Amino acid sequence: QVHLVESGGGSVQAGGSLRLSCVASGRIASIYFMGWYRQAPGKERELVARISTTDRITYADSVKGRFTISRDNAKTRVYLQMNSLKPEDTAVYYCNAQALSDYWGQGTQVTVTS
Repeated sequence: QVHLVESGGGSVQAGGSLRLSCVASGRIASIYFMGWYRQAPGKERELVARISTTDRITYADSVKGRFTISRDNAKTRVYLQMNSLKPEDTAVYYCNAQALSDYWGQGTQVTVTS
């Protein structure tokens, strides 16, 4: 079992920055992907960024050059640094871990105002 808890969401003006954090516990060694997804009102949940155990990183085209995913050396935390935020980034952001099963955090709200 893997347990995930997100933090760091909030409200920020367009052009501002936020950093999201996700703490993982349980069978950490079983995880081979960790990442962030988001779901905006009226839209389906989408991948924002993902990092593998070999440090391969994938970003959504909409966030390339603005967002950065990283994790600590112990692989117990994953971060999403979000810069140059836009109103269209407004969504609930979910931490995800992929092992034999997919695990999800409870979500954290990010609101970007004009």
